[in-house]
Amino acid sequence: MLKLAPSILAADFAELGAAIRAVESAGAHYLHIDIMDGIFVPNISLGIPIIKSIRPITQMLFDVHLMIMEPERYIKDFALAGADIINVHTEACGDLKRAAAKIKVQGKKAAVTVKPATDIECVYDALDKLDMVLIMSVEPGFGGQELMPEALDKAARLAGYIARKNLNVDIEMDGGITHENAEEVLRHGVNVIVAGSSIFRADDKAAAVTKYFDIFRKFESMGGRTE
Repeated sequence: MLKLAPSILAADFAELGAAIRAVESAGAHYLHIDIMDGIFVPNISLGIPIIKSIRPITQMLFDVHLMIMEPERYIKDFALAGADIINVHTEACGDLKRAAAKIKVQGKKAAVTVKPATDIECVYDALDKLDMVLIMSVEPGFGGQELMPEALDKAARLAGYIARKNLNVDIEMDGGITHENAEEVLRHGVNVIVAGSSIFRADDKAAAVTKYFDIFRKFESMGGRTE
């Protein structure tokens, strides 16, 4: 299933509640929430209080992306705050399977993220414990960057491996995705698209979400062919 995860990193926080309601009303599946500690990535953003404050206003699944050092320390805290998917970086975890197990113990979906310079094969051994892999198509830490084309090849390689092993694992991509390149991203095996600026900086946020769904429908009508 193709899914859309609007990223609130690009939102105007003075109007965050209204923006969230707009994308939910348009049918967005997930709300992507970036957590940065200023150490693992050179920026600081959001945290548990934000998640707690917006949890009561939406039924969307919270896709919480932990760009932090030693994320295992905080898995339970983010689960209790309202996360539905907890996403940790391969580069910040010593043992992906152990981290995934800690997430599952909390009753949440387990996901891992790889930075642009990280070989996708580093997640292969843990795939049977995961619900999703997030491929960063920009350097994590800041929004508004352009998509790195090499991330598409990484997604295609991962999609091929998942298919060969007959696994049920979503492939998510985050960074520089727009209405103009979304179809190409889908063709490389991605089925969960994170979009920030193209949605939350649009004048009509619901219409921006709908435009992505139009792209999804067009892709599926053509047989959902991947490269």
